[in-house]
Amino acid sequence: MKKNKAIAIILCILLLLVGVAYIDFFGLDAAGTGSASDINLGLDLAGGVSITYQVVGEEAPSATDMSDTIAKLQKRVINYSTEAIVYQEGLDRINIEIPGVSDANAILQELGRPGALYFINQTSPDGALNYEYGYITEADGTMTAGYSLTKTIDELLAEGSILVQGTDIADARGVTTKDTMNNVEYVVDLTMTDEGKSKFAEATRRAYTKGETLAIYYDGRIVSAPNVKAILSDGKAQISGQKSFEEADNLASTIRIGGLKLELEELHSKVVGAQLGVDAINTSLKAGAIGLVIVMIFMIVVYLIPGLVSAIALLCYTALVVLLLNGFDMTLTLSGIAGIILSIGMAVDANVIIFARIREELATGTTVRNAIKLGFDKALSAIVDGNITTLIAAVVLLALGPGSVKGFAQTLALGIVLSMFTALVISRYLLYALYAVGLKSEKLYGIGKDRKAINFLSKKGICFTISLALIVAGFVVMGVSKAKTGDALNFSLEFKGGTATTVNFNQAYDLEKATAEVVPSIEKVTGCAVQVQTVQDSNEVIFKTSSLNVEKREALNEMFKNEFGIDESKITSETISSTISDEMKSDTIIAVAVAIVCMLIYIRIRFSDIRFGLSSIIALVHDVLVVLAFYAAARVTVSNTFVACMLTIVGYSINATIVIFDRIRENMSLMPKSDLKEIVNTSITQTMSRSVFTSLTTFIMVAVLYILGVTSIRDFALPLMVGIVCGTYSSICLAGSLWYVLRTKFAPKKQA
Repeated sequence: MKKNKAIAIILCILLLLVGVAYIDFFGLDAAGTGSASDINLGLDLAGGVSITYQVVGEEAPSATDMSDTIAKLQKRVINYSTEAIVYQEGLDRINIEIPGVSDANAILQELGRPGALYFINQTSPDGALNYEYGYITEADGTMTAGYSLTKTIDELLAEGSILVQGTDIADARGVTTKDTMNNVEYVVDLTMTDEGKSKFAEATRRAYTKGETLAIYYDGRIVSAPNVKAILSDGKAQISGQKSFEEADNLASTIRIGGLKLELEELHSKVVGAQLGVDAINTSLKAGAIGLVIVMIFMIVVYLIPGLVSAIALLCYTALVVLLLNGFDMTLTLSGIAGIILSIGMAVDANVIIFARIREELATGTTVRNAIKLGFDKALSAIVDGNITTLIAAVVLLALGPGSVKGFAQTLALGIVLSMFTALVISRYLLYALYAVGLKSEKLYGIGKDRKAINFLSKKGICFTISLALIVAGFVVMGVSKAKTGDALNFSLEFKGGTATTVNFNQAYDLEKATAEVVPSIEKVTGCAVQVQTVQDSNEVIFKTSSLNVEKREALNEMFKNEFGIDESKITSETISSTISDEMKSDTIIAVAVAIVCMLIYIRIRFSDIRFGLSSIIALVHDVLVVLAFYAAARVTVSNTFVACMLTIVGYSINATIVIFDRIRENMSLMPKSDLKEIVNTSITQTMSRSVFTSLTTFIMVAVLYILGVTSIRDFALPLMVGIVCGTYSSICLAGSLWYVLRTKFAPKKQA
């Protein structure tokens, strides 16, 4: 590379960094569009809209119907945000919280009022007319043309005119298509449930043979009455005739929201504040910045010129992450921050692998230029395998996981792609360019030392015993906790549900003031941890605690009366269900299981040895169980960040293990005369500095977050630090030993 070209490359990279950083800080216009302050934040970081629905009817709904309705609503509100949550309040209320929005009326208009939906044949089985086209008197007295019913819904149900109901609809989507003449049409695609297929087939058969329409009746009126042009027995249909995509989309939304078992009416809506508050955001940003600076200094001190390159690449990575969070309209939550932390660790890891390889090549007497080339070439397989393995997990979690997991998976996937780009493109070109402008001395790059292989395998028995003891101890602690408290772990409100106490104070309280002045008194009375939410344009504050009995509720009311002068009529308490439903738990378990299987398949294909995959998964499970034991022993709160924490550890563990296995695979070709034990010990020793340095840099990021963070962030950061240490230990002391045991006990068959 010529010097002029090298200078141009350096300037281009620096200009890219400055340009993207400028957009991150100031945005693309005066309104700050595209800046960091414009990123969508989740309910835990920024608040959003809270809507409470009540079931219509005098009788209390069954637990099954409430659970089914909540599950269906959860799938619908995810269209607004992956972090939207739905949970039960009291016996007959459902609460929806949607982050990143502030216009409750717009959400209510788009979401619709969940009500009963029916498909009605035009005539009954005996030929009587069920509905007719004419003029309808609206609530304001005006007359509009449309379809009206001639009988009540109960009468139509009794006589068999209604074969299909909203619960028989699996999905409804507004789409744009073209007819046979290539004209644009706006239609609604319908998909029936398995049970609804036969019902819909009979309804369309009856309408088609009589040449009739099949009306869709929702919330007191007919919203559409399409003609039936065929008998539809495959469970799919299309409603045409809409004048615009918006009209088709609104009809589809009405049909989707009408597919609930219960009819709901809006009780109230409000804009709630963040659960973590401004302090949490500011301290997280400060912690991230401090951690990043420490990591950059560490890399420069350890790796010299390559370290400077990695520092610039990390700055580019961070700036691009912020830019693309806006570009892809992602919602950032505490779970999302976890994904970014993991991907920062992987960005550092890629550079460490490359630089360690460069030093190894320099130690053999290779020139600096060739060492740089060989370093990138030889590091490529480990970087690609480690990142793709984690990316597979992210994609599976994004496709199959519930909302909170999707938020983690989105930022992780974005971070992985960007970390590979900055390590393999920006770092490469910048390193070559710095060499070309005159930084050619070997001393500026560091020369690797030939270390004697450490006999890790000789200690495998001790390591296996320690790991097994930790895991067993964890289960014992969980068993004791279960016997004493009824719960194996210290589950938070998100898992157990509890009591929401809404207080209308005589003055306005922001989150920080309520946390500082009110929460200590609540904790003293109830003995429970407290979550706080403020209500915009109101003196109301919502305090969520574990379930309170009547005695504690009365004591709490008395405290508000005596200490804050609150009239008891301004205090309401409701029992709330967990925001993490059983369906979300099962979806998470399924998603993680599928991700592990996919990773196993990939490792099997890439390494041509299933033992590598099995060893990786065993080491991964080990890390999860040890961290779970820590949760149990330290009584760390298991909240909605628990899943993100565990998934971060899974991604971190698998990536660290892949690097060692990649070196074992390489050394099996380079050391054909050595025995297997020597190959494994040598490979672990050669990659140990990478394992330690990568873990250290990631640990620094999380540790600063723990030191500066608020309580909720500390509850997330502490087990993550334990997981990082555990992942380092398992990759160095367990993974290679596990593979060696499997390889020797179940040796591959020799080809004849």
